[in-house]
Amino acid sequence: MTALRIGNASGFYGDRFDALRDMLTGGELDVVTGDYLAELTMLILGRDRLKNPAGGYARTFLRQLEESLGLAHDRGVRVVTNAGGLNPAGLADAVRQLADRLGIPVRVAHVEGDDLGARYPGSLTAHAYLGGSGIAACLREGAEVVVTGRVTDAALVTGPAAAHFGWGPEQYDRLAGAVVAGHVLECGTQATGGNYAFFAEGGRDLRRPGFPLAEIHEDGSCVITKHPGTGGFVDVGTVTAQLLYETTGARYAGPDVTARLDTVRLTQDGSDRVRIHGVRGEAPPPTLKVGRTRLGGFRNEVVFVLTGLDIEAKAALVREQMAQVFLKSRPAEVRWELVRTDRADADTEETASALLRLVVRDPEPDAVGRALSGAAVELALASYPGFHVLAPPGKGSPYGVFEAAYVPQEDVEHLAVLHDGRRLPIAAPTAAGTRVLQEVPEPDLPDPPPPGPVRRAPLGLVAGARSGDKGGNANVGVWARTDEAWRWLAHELTADRFRQLIPESHELTVTRHPLPRLRALNFVVEGVLGAGVAAQHRFDPQAKALGEWLRSRHLDIPEALL
Repeated sequence: MTALRIGNASGFYGDRFDALRDMLTGGELDVVTGDYLAELTMLILGRDRLKNPAGGYARTFLRQLEESLGLAHDRGVRVVTNAGGLNPAGLADAVRQLADRLGIPVRVAHVEGDDLGARYPGSLTAHAYLGGSGIAACLREGAEVVVTGRVTDAALVTGPAAAHFGWGPEQYDRLAGAVVAGHVLECGTQATGGNYAFFAEGGRDLRRPGFPLAEIHEDGSCVITKHPGTGGFVDVGTVTAQLLYETTGARYAGPDVTARLDTVRLTQDGSDRVRIHGVRGEAPPPTLKVGRTRLGGFRNEVVFVLTGLDIEAKAALVREQMAQVFLKSRPAEVRWELVRTDRADADTEETASALLRLVVRDPEPDAVGRALSGAAVELALASYPGFHVLAPPGKGSPYGVFEAAYVPQEDVEHLAVLHDGRRLPIAAPTAAGTRVLQEVPEPDLPDPPPPGPVRRAPLGLVAGARSGDKGGNANVGVWARTDEAWRWLAHELTADRFRQLIPESHELTVTRHPLPRLRALNFVVEGVLGAGVAAQHRFDPQAKALGEWLRSRHLDIPEALL
């Protein structure tokens, strides 16, 4: 059986608008997917639904489809997307109306059952992460466009692959291979050189990376590539980086299968082609993850600019002045952060300036509203020399909180709603067909390199990294590009050393997960992001640059590796 070619045209709500058209016109495809959902997106869509109960889906997708539905239909390319968000039935209806207006005969189906809001009072949104079985059922029944709500990102690939190859629910190795392919594709151009640690190496055009595609084979193996002539590049490094993104240990659990990331093998298969093979799978866990969002309260922010001399004294003065205000308004949380962006004897005013950031939070809007804004404005002529702020202080704005829960798979009514109106229930795995998730034993590591001369240098000279968020936790994947560098990295970068290099993790739980076949270590830092990205707990609320900060830290590195 020939390979199934699945391409991705969206990694998030707001990704490159013309990517769908480009993927359809750039080369051969059987399926094109679009991933629009993230933890923050669910909160955004939840607030949209409060304003318009008929909304709650990614409206950008409809505009993209208006110029691409005809292309997909003419080329026989099926479209699978989670752009349905909180309202997959509403988006499916909108797609039908669009197709009728354009005169394109197209069969549209959708997947539902993920909305568990009724079970979680007080939540803005509460949705189970469904697997790919509902998508597969829609495709088997002839759907040309399949719209879902909250499914796992990889389900956009496992569903089409299972439908195409006829895989059963217990063909775990094949399904696990599709999960790994889906995880590589899900963030779009991150697999083709976007956000890549070694982007500065010469000879590569990263101005406009092409979107990735996977050639999936019946045995579950695949080749990650991109359309000919598109920008960016695909190599073992870019695929490794994306494999580590927002994962944890060796077991990568999903509703359909638990993929063993410690079995993944990557092989360069030619220019811009990486073969993924050897992936093993296990029965999925008996529970589904539920992502809940709620409004956490209100926040406000003022950034004071401190220029020239006496930076610390200027910061101390304004903090003391604002402390008098907080005796009256008393916000529930007050956070100060002094960012030393200033340089001595600077040749521009901007590079002579530091930033003092004040963030306040409270359940009530008044506690972080005019009381804060007015007090900051009143200091304009009565504080440190050179007083000014980056933007006029405004009223407090609501912020969100993300929380995870788990429910038994059989408690969720997973449905495929077909183009002819039929509603097909998707059976949950039986108890015998599930496996409670457990950590794998610590793998064997290579012997450390022999002693030799070392040089103090940035970690990033010998290792790449990519980081991201899962709720309030951050994940930092670090990998070596050679066997010798891996021998050193595996023994040098312990959880304790990580805490030393990233001081804000010192009091937090840091778990290290070695993945020797990828020459990689995955670190999970619990609680560093507070209540999740929507709460904006830290300067980099999604930990996107945490890995790059780690790479910039200096260690004693063997000279043989430099």
